[in-house]
Amino acid sequence: MARIKGAVTTRRRRNKVLKAARGYWGSKSKHFRVAKQAVMKSGNYAFAGRKLKKRDFRRLWITRISAEAKANGMNYSTFMHGLKVAGIELNRKVLSDIAVSDPEAFAELVAKSKSALA
Repeated sequence: MARIKGAVTTRRRRNKVLKAARGYWGSKSKHFRVAKQAVMKSGNYAFAGRKLKKRDFRRLWITRISAEAKANGMNYSTFMHGLKVAGIELNRKVLSDIAVSDPEAFAELVAKSKSALA
């Protein structure tokens, strides 16, 4: 039987890494050994970044809701508790969108939250 060498597989693997490292500074985009490390590290950063993105958006939504609730004479935690007591199940993303795009509707939600707590 003929001896099978891994030249094609190795070249494909290396080209895949170098393609992923395209645009990196200096030898990180040219040399396989350095590029491999850079791609692995950037993959770790990307993984962590996807988790951080969720936290950042939640923080943004809470800030927007809090600002609009304060404008209507209520703080964030009391407003959210009032919604829960009133049985209004809107998530923070939707509440934030309502606060930004439709302040009148948000004022109605604040009123319902206040009446549920009273």
